Amino acid sequence: MNNTADHSAVYFYLLKFKGKKAATMTTDTDTEKNLDIEKSLEKPKKTPKQKLLSVAKNLLIYGLAFVVIYMAINWWRQPVMPANPQLQLTDYQGQSVDLAAMSRDKPTLVYFWGTWCTVCRVTSPTIDKLAAANNYPVVTIAIKSGSNQELHSYLTEHHYQFTTINDQVGEIFADWQGQVTPSYVVLKDGEMTQGLTGIQPLWSLKLRLWLSEVF
Repeated sequence: MNNTADHSAVYFYLLKFKGKKAATMTTDTDTEKNLDIEKSLEKPKKTPKQKLLSVAKNLLIYGLAFVVIYMAINWWRQPVMPANPQLQLTDYQGQSVDLAAMSRDKPTLVYFWGTWCTVCRVTSPTIDKLAAANNYPVVTIAIKSGSNQELHSYLTEHHYQFTTINDQVGEIFADWQGQVTPSYVVLKDGEMTQGLTGIQPLWSLKLRLWLSEVF
């Protein structure tokens, strides 16, 4: 009887040991599988060249989005030529300014601004340089900038030499449906070819005038 009991005890012990071993092997196998899955899900590390290309791609996408948005806003805010525009004007010094005649010879830039305009403090020096170059006619229209004497004092103080028309009550600007200052209009043969707003670099204005002359 004792021998039978001993054999039974040994048998149950072996079964228990095998069960534990099998469970341990199953757990190890599952762990290995999980590690393999995690490794397969891990993204491979980018090389420096790939990172650079990724940054360049993102910059290109954001840059194009900015350009599209800027062009849409500029188109919406740009001046609109009146059906019967008044192109024969008089500057603040009493001199006649015939925009129709000027634009027949060469594309003419009309610059809407104001002495009170903060952004115009950045753009007006550029306009003055463009006018001084004398490659294309430049006429500026000062909106609600005070009397002729006040306007003259401002121009003298800032050493601006460009031709200026004093739109004291903003009637001319309103006629062109102007919304913001600074605004720009390129005239060719008495017709508006381009409209712009905001800060424009000198090269951009020269390019637009040249394009209006060529095409």
